[in-house]
Amino acid sequence: MRLLVFTVLSVALMVGDARFNVVKPLREQLGLIVEPVYVLGRLPVTLWEDATAELTTRSELVAENERLKAEQLIMQRRLQKLAALTEQNVRLRELLNSAALVDEEVLATELIGVDPNPFSHRILIDKGSKDGVVLGQPVLDARGLMGQVVEVLPYTSRVLLLTDSTHSIPIQVNRNGLRAIATGTGNPERLELRHVADTADIKEGDLLVSSGLGQRFPAGYPVAVVSEVIHDSGQPFAIVRAVPTAMLNRSRYMLLVFSDTRTPEQRAVDSAQAQEALDREILQQAGQTPQSNTPAAETQAAEPASAAPATTPEAAQ
Repeated sequence: MRLLVFTVLSVALMVGDARFNVVKPLREQLGLIVEPVYVLGRLPVTLWEDATAELTTRSELVAENERLKAEQLIMQRRLQKLAALTEQNVRLRELLNSAALVDEEVLATELIGVDPNPFSHRILIDKGSKDGVVLGQPVLDARGLMGQVVEVLPYTSRVLLLTDSTHSIPIQVNRNGLRAIATGTGNPERLELRHVADTADIKEGDLLVSSGLGQRFPAGYPVAVVSEVIHDSGQPFAIVRAVPTAMLNRSRYMLLVFSDTRTPEQRAVDSAQAQEALDREILQQAGQTPQSNTPAAETQAAEPASAAPATTPEAAQ
């Protein structure tokens, strides 16, 4: 009986609420009362979701931070590489410019090794006999002469630098042509000039160039700049020190110079033959106009000759 009463009452309330909104004010009040219960019931779930989101966001930020750091390191490495490539490009351009100023045939080469012996100034380059390198071949960088090849292997060669204590090179002062011998001192930043008279015209700042004597080094290449001249009245020779123009301790790219290997007699003969060929060509070009006028001149000269015999009998009669 009681169940039936509640059932009828429930049906009546639903019908009344559906048609006339009778229970709406009550439902709104009950909703206000129950809302805190809903919030409290969902609070653990909300806290868990917020904590999970916070942890996820933090881990994502940490991962992104690590990724950005790695990218920064990669970019810094690329930047360093770019700087090295830029410097390399500058050095190659300088070497290219110096190659354009060299009259002889040249071959670019790269430094691949340095002699570990501190008392021997030798380097190893990546060109050998397979590339046409020969013993005694001069080597220079963008600033001046560096040395000469003293050992040739199939694919590499050893170069003796100017500053080695066993190396000497004939030089001359570019300002006045004074000749001397520059000898290595074992110091990569110094050369010394041997047997320079105390009264010789040489001073600090003078440029020393190769003289070409000995036919080992081509003439006219920069060798060093005079840094110190010491005169001693009690000594017949002055002490002259110079700084090499080439960057012996820093140059990585160099040029091998293929000098003229002909003897002086062969060069003189070749020069004379070339001069004779040039003179012959000039004479041929200059003789074209007279040769074209020669037939007309001969014709004009022949006409008076033929006319002369015709008038002679008449004059005789």
